[in-house]
Amino acid sequence: MTTPRHARSVARLAAVQALYQMEVSSTGVEAVIREFTEHRFDRDVEGMTLAAADEAFFAELVRGVVAHQRQVDSAIVKRLAENWRLERLDATVRAILRAGVFELEHRPDIPTEVVIDEYVELAKSFFDGPEPGFVNGALDGVAQDVRA
Repeated sequence: MTTPRHARSVARLAAVQALYQMEVSSTGVEAVIREFTEHRFDRDVEGMTLAAADEAFFAELVRGVVAHQRQVDSAIVKRLAENWRLERLDATVRAILRAGVFELEHRPDIPTEVVIDEYVELAKSFFDGPEPGFVNGALDGVAQDVRA
């Protein structure tokens, strides 16, 4: 049985994947949400049922990042090292940061520690190197900026 918290974790992972997919393939927001809803959530894949996702939360994250991308990106850039540009970051790291920053800015009902922990754990699932620490530092900095 999937708990509501686990369903949100799955939604965050899917949102990061969707944001990445949109960036590398130029897929539109509604098309990618529809693809995930129709073909990826609660589906039997090779005999295994995928974990349930909070589909409404997933759609809110993806639409929210796209709708507020200029503001989200600005918050990220403010926390990058001098002379670093957002484009220099790995596309997956960009997607993780964008989703995390959107939550920090637009979902004050979700505790800061939960947002940061969830996206650091996602970074750990994609990277073995310094990226999870970078995500932690960047999201912590943004949290200080937007939730102080």
